[in-house]
Amino acid sequence: MKTSKIEWTEATWNPVTGCNKISVGCQHCYAEVMTRRLQAMGVDKYQNGFKVTTHEDVLNQPYLWKQSRIIFVNSMSDLFHKDVPLSFIKKVFEVMNNNPQHTFQVLTKRSDRLKKVAHELIWTENIWMGVSVENEDVIFRINDLVSTPAHIKFLSVEPLLGPIPNIPYLSRLNWIIVGGESGHGARPILEEWVVDIKNQCETYDVPFFFKQWGGFNKKKNGRLLDGRTWDEMPKIDQLSKESLALCA
Repeated sequence: MKTSKIEWTEATWNPVTGCNKISVGCQHCYAEVMTRRLQAMGVDKYQNGFKVTTHEDVLNQPYLWKQSRIIFVNSMSDLFHKDVPLSFIKKVFEVMNNNPQHTFQVLTKRSDRLKKVAHELIWTENIWMGVSVENEDVIFRINDLVSTPAHIKFLSVEPLLGPIPNIPYLSRLNWIIVGGESGHGARPILEEWVVDIKNQCETYDVPFFFKQWGGFNKKKNGRLLDGRTWDEMPKIDQLSKESLALCA
């Protein structure tokens, strides 16, 4: 487990590394940039570069962590990538199932595969499942997400690259994270896009987390919206019975 600087999690666990770009949100992939650095440093885990690689040797790690943590799974990859065998996905889920002391956050852009295999997986309450939605062109990922039996369903609207005025199935979502792109060549984010999503969340009582404005100097630009930070998290004790019933 590696302590994370990502504002909405506490640590990362990477039983899979490597990926490839599938939509505009992938253009400035931080995982790809970081992989190049780690490979150049000679880190054994990244000797294959950004080629999808499974790591059986790290599957046991969550059993060794005594203190409960919120853990982002595969920050350096996508668990539902086509090159990750279903048998390995099941192994990752088994680890998460067997460690209820931890909360595991899984995030994918490959919602089509998620939807296809979701009913072959065991969804314990400590598994939060999310999809990345950078603009209106990929809102179909939300449709796929809500079809799964996941207890906590969330969106990572990062990088936000355009307005999303009508988020579908918002009443069946448990959390929305919004953030601007950061680093060299970062694409712009407009305040009106962020405010609109926040207002939609307030209408449906969905926790809203604003991660950052981003830009070349994300620390300078900060993460204040309407003069405050927004660090809301899922209301775990108020799981959507309707959502679970629809997926049964």
